[in-house]
Formats: sequence, C-alpha cells, structure tokens
Amino acid sequence: MKITVTINLEGRKSMSLTTLLVPTYTQMLRALLSWLKKAQEQMPKADAEALLSARLAPDMFPLSTQVRFACVQAQEAIFRLKGEAFPKSIGELLEEGRNAVERPGSLADARARIDETVALLDDLDSNALDINADKPIAHELPNGMILDLTAEQYARDWTLAQFYFHLMTAYSILRSENVELGKADYVAHMFPYIRPETIPKD
Repeated sequence: MKITVTINLEGRKSMSLTTLLVPTYTQMLRALLSWLKKAQEQMPKADAEALLSARLAPDMFPLSTQVRFACVQAQEAIFRLKGEAFPKSIGELLEEGRNAVERPGSLADARARIDETVALLDDLDSNALDINADKPIAHELPNGMILDLTAEQYARDWTLAQFYFHLMTAYSILRSENVELGKADYVAHMFPYIRPETIPKD
C-alpha cells in the first residue's frame, strides 16, 4: 500500500486517516504474531496453547479474546470509515472473543485471525479511509450507549485507543506467563529507522 500525505487549506501537511491507521494496525498486528510465535518456541506445546486462556485479572477477558478484539478494532475501522456494512467475519470474531473463556481455540486459530486482518489491510487502496474528517459517526456500544463522533475523533479517540488496549493486554498476559519478550519485541517496526553507525557494537 502506498502512503499518502494530504495538504490542508492552510498549506500545512496533515496525516490522512489511511496513513495513520493502516500502517499502525499492520505493524502492531505483525508484532502480535511474533509474540505468539515466541511463546510457541519457548514453551512446550500444551503450555503454549494454555496461554490462550490466561488473563491478567479474574474479571478480564483471556488472551484469546484480546487477540480477536484487536483484530475487530482494525476491521471495524476499515468498514466504518469506508461507509460499508460490516461483513459476517466481524460478527464471528466478536462471538469468538466473547466465548473464549469456554472455547479459547488454538494458537493456529489466533494466528489465522491476525493473518486475515493483515491481508485485509494490505489490500486497501492508498486513500481507502480518507473520508471527510468531520463526517459524523454514530458508534453504538454493546450496552446500547451511542457515541457521537467525527471520523477523526473515532480514529483518534476510539479505535486506536481500543486497539492498543487489547494489544497491550495481550503483551502483558504473555509477559506475566513468563514468555520472554522485551521492548524490542514491541517496537520491532522502528528498527529500520536506526542509523547504522549508532548501533552498539557489543
């Protein structure tokens, strides 16, 4: 996907919603894939699969849910900002996440959901989500409350915040279950920006 930068009427450069959201979702979902892969490499198969039922607190959803809800945030944003009806796959993701305590699925299932979401992001045009930033969006929550937002507010204040909540909860669950992860695993997408001559030699 090509990245575009828009110019507003005052001549200042501003980041489009596509440029803001798509690379962010893509790089962090790929990071999540790598965390799950590390868990599989570091643990016996049964222990790694059991991670999907692990949670940070008794009243929180388990890892299986966090993975799916991170994917939901990315997928919902795509269709909501394009003004299109949600496909059946989003409902399936939500149901899997809500029922993950009883049916956590497998790590292969979790990876497949992430791969599907990344593929959806990769197929987008360079300006696919660039609707009017002031376009009103009525976002209904499961409890019936409705948030009245602009497209920009939805992107900034809701979908990115929710996406990172589930992503970081997944990271924290894995760390709490002794999977060896560090900050470098979280910011792996930053490595291409490092000046080679500044990399420590030892």
